[in-house]
Amino acid sequence: MTRQERKSITSELQTQAIILGGWVALMWIVELVDIFVFGRKLDLYGILPRNPIGLRGILFAPFLHGGFSHLISNTIPFLVLGWFVMLQETSDFFVVTSITMLVGGLGVWLLGAPNSVHIGASVLIFGYLGFLLFRGFFERNLPSIFLSILVGFLYGGLVWGVLPSQPHVSWQGHLFGFIGGILAARLLAKRKLSS
Repeated sequence: MTRQERKSITSELQTQAIILGGWVALMWIVELVDIFVFGRKLDLYGILPRNPIGLRGILFAPFLHGGFSHLISNTIPFLVLGWFVMLQETSDFFVVTSITMLVGGLGVWLLGAPNSVHIGASVLIFGYLGFLLFRGFFERNLPSIFLSILVGFLYGGLVWGVLPSQPHVSWQGHLFGFIGGILAARLLAKRKLSS
């Protein structure tokens, strides 16, 4: 490996760390402000199913959490799966995140339980999971297939989270986030094949 290639890889890793670190820092800052300044009132900016004002939650819900334990449980898988999404191309992170937020958010808004508020980055986590598990299938190249297998081994058990299991856990967010990730995998594979 040449010095120029090493420099390029180091630069790419720094960019990825800044992007992921920025997202996580924003989630933590929002939660700190929510708890200590607003007394948890920012959670009302989550997705409110079938309420027109609740559509704003599509944008805000991934940054809102139901306390520190909720945020902590989302931080590590967000970092790991988010970085795996970036491994082949950093820009994939933004495409997958956007599609997952839109599909996951609209799915929750349409089919979420009435009189509920849906918050948390798990929509994105399940979107990244869906993207990574299906990327190998759609792209059919060795790096993508290997990554799909690795993610299946490390995080495959999360798939059960798309089913209703625990009260006060948005399985709808998990399910539609997962579907959004699969759609992103299909879209990116088509774009790469046509270019």
